[in-house]
Amino acid sequence: MKIKAVSFPLLSVLFLVLFAVSALAADLPQIKERGVLRHLGIPYANFVSGSGDGMDVELIQQFAASIGVKYEYVMTDWGTVVQDLIGKKVKVAGGEVEFLGEVPVKGDLIANGFTILPWREKVVAFSKNTFPSQVWLLARADSKIKPIKPTGNIQKDIANTKLLMKGAGVLTLENTCLDPTLYRLAETGAKIIKMQVNLNEMAPALLNKAGELTILDVPDALVALEKWPGRFKIIGPVSDKQFMAVGFPKESNRLREAFNAFLDKSQKDGSYMKIVKKYYPSATRYFAEFFRK
Repeated sequence: MKIKAVSFPLLSVLFLVLFAVSALAADLPQIKERGVLRHLGIPYANFVSGSGDGMDVELIQQFAASIGVKYEYVMTDWGTVVQDLIGKKVKVAGGEVEFLGEVPVKGDLIANGFTILPWREKVVAFSKNTFPSQVWLLARADSKIKPIKPTGNIQKDIANTKLLMKGAGVLTLENTCLDPTLYRLAETGAKIIKMQVNLNEMAPALLNKAGELTILDVPDALVALEKWPGRFKIIGPVSDKQFMAVGFPKESNRLREAFNAFLDKSQKDGSYMKIVKKYYPSATRYFAEFFRK
């Protein structure tokens, strides 16, 4: 029996169909049918250790179990994590987002200390807040720059902190929560140093004198203070309070709702706080109001 050859145009159509399917985000029914929840993560602070544990790893493992599916960790990086979730390349400039083309979807949700930022809200649907944050200015302990005296007014404290940046080399990291444009650092007169490293490497870069100061979000700052005691000092806040959450494709409403229900339950039964205290034992001291809720 002869097998008819498939024409090149037909192969092209089949490829496009398969690619389109691979680029679609999955919602709760598709994930349950697949039997696996894919967790997009980046080794960062104590959220994702890179060694199979971390606050967000345990949280998503428990969520996967709650919906009756297996857990799968998919490592990504800050430059591609959003496109790996939504299936579209994104370019961010001045808070505006441009889509540059389609790519395969690699995961079902993002969880690694993922800060809610205005540009991310345009392309990703966030869960309820999972962790509090803020961006601080840090210096080495031997720096001549002294911490500000808190005024009780966060905006005044931010302004006073920024005054101390003038003329100093400040480490920043574009397209993350440490992007200098988010906090208008260019207006401070600081020498903005745009690092090409992972977020985990910002504190070590400061110790290695890549700059005089660095901006750092609270979770990573807490890890640095515990890992290198006596080597850093907190100068003051650069941002108002921020929050971290789990990121979902805009189309995955049922999956996001299921996670929110799981989070509510885990906060009420104490399992959430058990994870928090395991990975961030000092967080409740800095953000008592958040953890009392």
